[in-house]
Amino acid sequence: MAKIVSLPLAIIMSIFSFLFPGDKVAPEKEQWNTNYPYVFVHGLSGWGEYDTQYKFMPYWGMFGGELLGKLEKKGFECHGASVSPSASAWDRACELYAQLTGTVVDYGKNHSEYCGHDRYGKDFTGKALIENWDSENKINLLGHSFGGATIRTLATLMAKGDEAEMNATDSDDISPLFTGGKADWIYSLTSLAAPHNGTSAYGFENTMADNTDTAAYDMFIDHALELNARMVTDENTYYFSIPCSSTVKNDDGTHTADKSRTESLFQSSADEMGALTGTTPGGFVVDESWLENDGLVNTISAKAPSSAPSKEFDKDDITSGVWNIMPVYYGDHMSLQGGLFKVNIDVERLYTEHLDMINKL
Repeated sequence: MAKIVSLPLAIIMSIFSFLFPGDKVAPEKEQWNTNYPYVFVHGLSGWGEYDTQYKFMPYWGMFGGELLGKLEKKGFECHGASVSPSASAWDRACELYAQLTGTVVDYGKNHSEYCGHDRYGKDFTGKALIENWDSENKINLLGHSFGGATIRTLATLMAKGDEAEMNATDSDDISPLFTGGKADWIYSLTSLAAPHNGTSAYGFENTMADNTDTAAYDMFIDHALELNARMVTDENTYYFSIPCSSTVKNDDGTHTADKSRTESLFQSSADEMGALTGTTPGGFVVDESWLENDGLVNTISAKAPSSAPSKEFDKDDITSGVWNIMPVYYGDHMSLQGGLFKVNIDVERLYTEHLDMINKL
């Protein structure tokens, strides 16, 4: 019997990257008008560059090799934030702000008291992702999955602050995150397979009523729509969304997983979501347009927030203050990370072209 050799993950990844180096498309730097840093924010149960596991399995790139380093070599400054894997959009936005500014996480006096947790979190002093972040030195934000709600919440707080926090906190004690007036610190937002309007993956009934301060709560359709109602779409900020799809439509109108491009862990949920219609407790009708999905997020939900203006992407008419919906990416919920076992070796091209396009605006 032949002896089975077990190779360390890092070696396997190196071999894979050598055999499948990805697309080497080059950005057109001579046409760039800006080159602001790009901050990537992971989704539910994810991790970023502050986390040890990122060195062994990069969230951005997966088995296809670490993506942000490849983009750095092309001239894009890229950072992978690390926020709570299961917390609410509010808590994650507060953590993201502290990492960007190199400060102590402040969840807000009013919010922390209402939710019953500590007001302050980790100290990122001296560990800022971005140096000198302000209206002159803007950033671009990209959020995968629930990272989409995270970056939208951050952008909303930067723009208008929070009235409840301002009323509950002394002026010399409040975090600048909650005072608003900083919409122009963010140049663009890009959502990646994000459940803007929630997901039917959890069904329609609210099973998280006792804990409203979690990602799972925020992703129920009714709660996501409530979150949308509080969001700001700034007229001077560029917005992009990249929805995904990995299902096929059947003769009866239902959708089932395309197993050639859907990871096994998403196949059953893709089938269940592809057959689920009905009405949520809040009265929202989930019809046949919600059946197409990527195994975790409905494709229609990933296109644009229901409360915001949107249009199909037009390279000759890229408008700020409107969600520009990019063409559907045919892959499952992990495909925009680079894929897990069904590796998408063209993901480097996708991000190179997208970031190049933003720099040309």
